[in-house]
Amino acid sequence: MEFTLEFERPIIELRKRIESLREIERTSGTDLSAAIVQLQTQAEKLQTQIFSALTPWQQAQLSRHPARPYTLDYIAGLFTDWTELHGDRAGHDDQSIVCGLARFGDTPIAVIGHQKGRNTKDNLFRNFGMPRPEGYRKALRIMELADRFGLPVITFIDTPGAYPGIDAEVRGQAEAIARNIMEMATYKVPVICCVIGEGGSGGALAIGVGNRVLMLENAIYSVISPEGCAAILWRDRAEGPAAAAALRITAADCMQFGVVDELIEEPPGGAHRDPDATIASVGAVLRRHLDELKTMSAALLPEDRYQRFRKLGVFVEEALQTSVAVVERP
Repeated sequence: MEFTLEFERPIIELRKRIESLREIERTSGTDLSAAIVQLQTQAEKLQTQIFSALTPWQQAQLSRHPARPYTLDYIAGLFTDWTELHGDRAGHDDQSIVCGLARFGDTPIAVIGHQKGRNTKDNLFRNFGMPRPEGYRKALRIMELADRFGLPVITFIDTPGAYPGIDAEVRGQAEAIARNIMEMATYKVPVICCVIGEGGSGGALAIGVGNRVLMLENAIYSVISPEGCAAILWRDRAEGPAAAAALRITAADCMQFGVVDELIEEPPGGAHRDPDATIASVGAVLRRHLDELKTMSAALLPEDRYQRFRKLGVFVEEALQTSVAVVERP
């Protein structure tokens, strides 16, 4: 059964009516082409109207759509000679992060990304895309391997956040995230990060320190999920839509604040409506940025990455005006 978001329902209903008319046309031989064209035009106009005015909460819902392409879909669609590498060399292998070596065109690269599941069984196997510390240590191992052998690194970010369970904390979740952020800043190879769905807090940043940070049009990037923020501020997760608006989590907001370097357009109706076109668009943008970064020297790449993140943040200086009241004694 197709997963449908509430605001998509009017469009889906029109498409079902179009399919019904086509079926009648096939079975009865009646010419219904005029009615079909009219409904198609109506569906396209409605889709444009809805998707041109999405709220931050609706974009958050889109970023989580289970039919969006995930990391393994991008790997299958963009890279060749994929070889997945497992384990953190400390006894664990976290399936919520996939890592490996591949070719991007003629360029050998390392690929790392969060991986969610599309059903309950797969989501339990992938821990809903929420890595434990061993997942980040596995990613760190592959990135260090790439740096040692001069391989560019491409990461795909799509996580609600790092797993917050007690077992993850016991095994050093915060240290694993902090170490990844620190080490990624030093690599002498090109690093490109792409937010393809949810960019959740430190869980995203642990594989998100790149020379270029890209973001799909309906992805989100935030220090906390809207529901988590609502639970803290309003003590009610139902206030998620209000929190989403306040957090400024959308791709457009991130682009405005300089958090990301480029937005990648999604097909009409979102990435889940045409995964192949989405993957092709991401591939074209990755190729362009990788070609640019390959012209930079190994010594310059860490400095470029450092300066990129140093420039984040906006502040306004205003002169402090004070007034002094002089009171005469009687």
